[in-house]
Amino acid sequence: MFPARTAYNLSAATEAQRFLVADLWADQAVGIIGGEPKCCKSFMALSLGVAVASGTPCLGRFPVSVPGPVLLYPAEDALATVRSRIEGICTAHGVDFTTLPLHVITAPRVQLDVKTDREQLRETIERIKPKLLILDPFVRLHSIDENASGEVAPLLQHLRFLQRTYKMAVALVHHAKKGASFARQGQALRGSSDFHAWGDSNLYLTRSAAEITLTVEHRAAASIEPIALKLCSNGDAAHLEIWQRAAIKAESPKTPTSENLILALLAAAPVPLRLRAIRDQAGLRHETVSATIAGLITQGAIEQTNAGYRITPSTNL
Repeated sequence: MFPARTAYNLSAATEAQRFLVADLWADQAVGIIGGEPKCCKSFMALSLGVAVASGTPCLGRFPVSVPGPVLLYPAEDALATVRSRIEGICTAHGVDFTTLPLHVITAPRVQLDVKTDREQLRETIERIKPKLLILDPFVRLHSIDENASGEVAPLLQHLRFLQRTYKMAVALVHHAKKGASFARQGQALRGSSDFHAWGDSNLYLTRSAAEITLTVEHRAAASIEPIALKLCSNGDAAHLEIWQRAAIKAESPKTPTSENLILALLAAAPVPLRLRAIRDQAGLRHETVSATIAGLITQGAIEQTNAGYRITPSTNL
């Protein structure tokens, strides 16, 4: 029999307990730090990690409610690079790097779809008892098909299990699809729509020239306005810094038409997409997708193949 309580007897969170990092990351939340390549996703994840581990405000503005150890697995960067980045963030925010309880998994490979690796990760979490687990990036943590919900969901469910078992937050760095500027940021994440649905707190980064815009999304709390960031460096020390508030709100960009949205998805896809995949990634109703595709075929903008729909080769986007 599963344990159960009446709703009245569930523990109530105080206002201070609602967030691990004020306005940025809910307490014990799982979520995505997402964006296209070169948008400083890893720097954002490290900034979050240094803040939680040290108890200093993230990006110099967002307080940490209850600091504690942080566990990081950087799957892509050399450990010397990771050390340099963390030290640079510490220097920028006056944090003692030598006593920082930010623990880095140094194993050359961690695969969430391998049972022995999942068990070793659990044992490491049990030993360190982190307030925050950072995995960067998801694409290096498995051998599954990211577009297949049936393969993605069990890995995300396992991370949710770890979050609930050890009462910690989990931040998963994940890539957005290239050229997905027409899509909502959550829907622009690469692979299955499960990624967007899974997150309690999500941070999205986009780049325009030298400016990086951070957009925050929560499942159960209001989101703040987008924030403009820039990557600052002082010698070898680099860190993200708040530049100014972005000039526009998250809701203000003009909503793309269903035609533009579907054309953008097909243009970014490396292979033809079937109707269901287009519907899931675009976040549109089946009827809308079907009617839009029919119109685009009539215009000669897209064509249907045995593998799905694709941009007509002669179409100049």
